[in-house]
Amino acid sequence: MDFFYTIREPISQLSAKIVRHGIRAIPSDHKGIFATLFFIIFSTVTGVGIVVPLLPIYAHDLGATGFYVAMIFGSFSISRVFLLPYFGRLSDRKGRKPFILVGLISYTIISFAFVFCDTVEGLIFIRFIQGAGSAMIMPVVQAYVGEITPRGSEGYSMGLFNLSMFLSLSLGPLMGGVIHDIWTMNAAFVCMGLLSFIGVLLCFWLLPPLSEERIRSGRRPAQIPWSFVVRDLDLFALFSFRYAYTACIGAVWCFLPLFADEVFGLSGARIGLLVMLGVFISGILQLPMGYAADRLSRRNMTLVGGAISAAGMFYIYFAGSFSDLLVAISLFGVGGGISMPAITALAVVKGDQKKAMGSIMAVMTVAHSLGMLTGSLAAGLAMDFFSLRLAFPMAGLLMVSGTLVFMVIQFRRSAGRK
Repeated sequence: MDFFYTIREPISQLSAKIVRHGIRAIPSDHKGIFATLFFIIFSTVTGVGIVVPLLPIYAHDLGATGFYVAMIFGSFSISRVFLLPYFGRLSDRKGRKPFILVGLISYTIISFAFVFCDTVEGLIFIRFIQGAGSAMIMPVVQAYVGEITPRGSEGYSMGLFNLSMFLSLSLGPLMGGVIHDIWTMNAAFVCMGLLSFIGVLLCFWLLPPLSEERIRSGRRPAQIPWSFVVRDLDLFALFSFRYAYTACIGAVWCFLPLFADEVFGLSGARIGLLVMLGVFISGILQLPMGYAADRLSRRNMTLVGGAISAAGMFYIYFAGSFSDLLVAISLFGVGGGISMPAITALAVVKGDQKKAMGSIMAVMTVAHSLGMLTGSLAAGLAMDFFSLRLAFPMAGLLMVSGTLVFMVIQFRRSAGRK
């Protein structure tokens, strides 16, 4: 144990050096914390990404219909919807590290539980429990990052942090496809568990304890009523867009692998490449678009990104080849790369204004979870009652609707200020 405490500072300093060129906007005494959070999410989400493109096919092989495939993904979101507000608010009072650590430990245990599951109902239950663990991680980590981000640099800092999620989600599916082709599905589950355990180690030894965390952040979050949080129109606009965008992700993750397998007969590696491409393109755009979000209109960036994302979803319907799918997913990735840094920057500003960063990030993650749930369910019902191909334009319509809600609220608010 003494050995790990001895190397804690050198590792923290090394982590900070690896990303120092990208976090100049972060105060120097917070760079080690930022780097640790970055690599925690990168490791953990890479493990999740390994399984994402394989789970629909695995469930379908077990006899799952489109509805049950959607429920395997949706159960993850259901538990998050109920628990996110609770953990977000509680982390505002108790600190971030305890929730991140417990969430990562539960992720690790659940990852290995997949190996022993061979029924559709079991997959639904395990995903439900995994969602509870996730509710302790993502919004709390985002709140932590938001608190150490100086004003005026929200887009740049959150764009860099989003890079950890997008790059890990792009690397994971590609790894998952290769692992599945070479070994077995169980090997993918084991890899997910091992990478989650790396996140546990990083959190345990490199994140500061509760008292030090509050001293470094320089501010103690206030407690505000939930009614005050949810009545804010600007926050509702952000919620609507995030919900719609994630509904499209739900349709892509749940049914693009199945679509590519049944219609085009693609290999696991090619399916992994498809799922990887969209998030990879979004990932490489996070930093430049985050930089732009601190200098250009975040509202306009969100609208442009939403329109491009919707176009990508509709184009999947007309795809006639693997190349068409690559183009469609690339468009969707570009849209997310433009809009997500602007949306997360606006959320950080709102969290700072209300002095409740954890609560605001929980609201945004609830939007993410609801989007994954309804997007996958709508696509699953479209598959069962109409055709698998129709799942994607249905998600595209949600993207258009969410973008329009965001636009109407933002323009009305702008007109009211004049």
